[in-house]
Amino acid sequence: MPSRHASTTWTGDIESGSGHVTLDDSKAGEFTISYPTRADDAASQQTNPEELIAAAHSGCFAMNLSGHLAQAGFTADELAVTSKVTLKQVDGGLSITDIALTLQARIPGIEDARFQEIAAEAERTCPVSKVLAAADITLSATLA
Repeated sequence: MPSRHASTTWTGDIESGSGHVTLDDSKAGEFTISYPTRADDAASQQTNPEELIAAAHSGCFAMNLSGHLAQAGFTADELAVTSKVTLKQVDGGLSITDIALTLQARIPGIEDARFQEIAAEAERTCPVSKVLAAADITLSATLA
């Protein structure tokens, strides 16, 4: 399997500086980051590491779940996944403490108990979930 690359260029100090994150392999975008957007609840036109982690986690989980569903003989009409990554002050520093995955799914012919079982297994085996295991990861999965 290939490695993936992103890069960041930062200028200035932590409080007034800023940087640019570039998705090097896909060329899908360049994103401005700054500490105030990371530490503030206000939305802005900039992203932060936690939002990028949330994007990676929701995408990885959706892909992994679709694979687990296929192995069980199901195909989803739609998997809508949201990942909420929480950053908190812990012991004088910042830490990602909680990640809440929310899944709304439309899957023909599946019973809820089987769906819950497959979704839990997909979360447990998701490569991004594995790397983020230091955080408390929860999954709320519902069938539409």
